[in-house]
Amino acid sequence: MDLTGKKVLVAGCGTSGAAAAALLREKGSEVLLFEGNERVDVEKLRGKYPAFAGLPVFVGELSGEVLKELSLAVFSPGIPTDLPFAEAIREQGIPIWGEIELACRFAKGKVAAITGTNGKTTTTALTGEILKGCFSDVRVVGNIGIPYASVASETTERTVTVAEISSFQMETTDTFHPKVSAVLNITPDHLDRHHTMQRYIELKERITQNQTPSDLCVLNYEDRELREFGQRLSCRVLFFSSKRRLSSGIYLKDGVIWQEQDGRRRKIIDVSELQLLGLHNYENVMAAAGIALGMGASRTCIAEALREFRGVEHRIEFVRELRGVRFYNDSKATNPDAAIRGIRAMDRDTLLIGGGYDKQNEFDEWIESFEGKVRRLVLIGQTREKIAACAARHGFSAVTLCGSLREAVDFCAGEARDGEAVLLSPACASWGDFVNYEERGKLFKQYVLGLE
Repeated sequence: MDLTGKKVLVAGCGTSGAAAAALLREKGSEVLLFEGNERVDVEKLRGKYPAFAGLPVFVGELSGEVLKELSLAVFSPGIPTDLPFAEAIREQGIPIWGEIELACRFAKGKVAAITGTNGKTTTTALTGEILKGCFSDVRVVGNIGIPYASVASETTERTVTVAEISSFQMETTDTFHPKVSAVLNITPDHLDRHHTMQRYIELKERITQNQTPSDLCVLNYEDRELREFGQRLSCRVLFFSSKRRLSSGIYLKDGVIWQEQDGRRRKIIDVSELQLLGLHNYENVMAAAGIALGMGASRTCIAEALREFRGVEHRIEFVRELRGVRFYNDSKATNPDAAIRGIRAMDRDTLLIGGGYDKQNEFDEWIESFEGKVRRLVLIGQTREKIAACAARHGFSAVTLCGSLREAVDFCAGEARDGEAVLLSPACASWGDFVNYEERGKLFKQYVLGLE
């Protein structure tokens, strides 16, 4: 679609919206902005994002007259596509793209795209670091915090882009075509937005929709849904496994990550050389290695990057040790499955801080994972009573409710014993009390570093 001179609505005035608006203006579009939050300060928005300067901003609702003039709407990922104003746009026959879809229409080069419920950010960052050692122009974008649209015009045929893709972003893609895709795992999440587990699964698997037989999809063999999904794909499939040897694929055995192909077994790395904790991170390493191999990286290049990689902020991030107590920031654990992985990485008795926004997840499996690991559960946020009730049903009574994150940190600092750990791993989103999980994690670290 030639967007020159066309009226395009950008819905959502955050980072993604600003990147989309900037790209559209560069391509000659007439951009209009829409922000559903009626309390937004339009002048502050324009001051924060130069791309919005001089653009008309519609706040709260859109008139039918405005809709009739549009050729396209570009949605930020945080905007559900089943809202009434989205339905009104579709009724006018106006296409709805996401920021990822807009970017891929103008970007050049090869793309590796990573999705899954948990591990996306770590795997994306790690894949990016591997490929930076092999290619001269590597961009790491998407849900990791850098909009694809912000770099699309800078890409060339030599560019390699590594993109973290969420289920929210997959709702509004159409032509997005990665050379290598990866689905790390699928467990319940975001059911408040997607409503059914089947819809959530469909969106995750949609990352392969435009791949051809010459492309590659990397899948977790230990996820039954993905194992079955791999049998239905027309593109090539590379499985990885943390539990068994594969006749063809990447697997963990006897503390070593191996690649097996065409009857030959080759060592990728010994896990003792890694700086990442936990089995879930070994899975992330295997996925990143598979993606990198699919993009043309050598095993030597892969191993070198794996040895140096220290992980990402807010994911089982060591903060400090105080009086023999180790504090860890796992704020990125925004669902129960991610939080289970955080608990499993602990090698000592742990005081666990959890709770937050209610995404309609269940917490039974999370509570069941406490045995032998969690000495006390400290709860904050909207879900604290819900989680406390769930813990009681499972016979776990060592629960403390706090009114804020600071209160929870202070309580744990006084309660924890020499040789124990304090882990922020909420199993819930941060919305309501915090802007995002990054703000929650940064505040946790600030409070911990401020302890006397």
